[in-house]
Amino acid sequence: MNEKDEWIIQKYKEEEKMMILLFAQWCVDHGENAVEVYQTAYPYQEVSPLLKEMLKDTVPAKESEGIQEELLLDVLSAFGNEELAFTVAEISSSHEEKRL
Repeated sequence: MNEKDEWIIQKYKEEEKMMILLFAQWCVDHGENAVEVYQTAYPYQEVSPLLKEMLKDTVPAKESEGIQEELLLDVLSAFGNEELAFTVAEISSSHEEKRL
């Protein structure tokens, strides 16, 4: 593997971590358990160790600037996590209904 390939792989891994952190922080901000949301979206997959790692980097909801749902859905979709994006959208919709 050449330097360029290694750089591309490293960038992808960094961006993947950011995607997972965004998801985990969104869950914290909305009072959701990120592991349970993930398992709802992917019931037959083991929970990603990276998700568990990124949960440690979240901040309490009151300290968060808030993750916009549209941003999270775009990022999840960009990484091919359509099922997770759908689950997030459903949760967000149910939160909206409760507020009305």
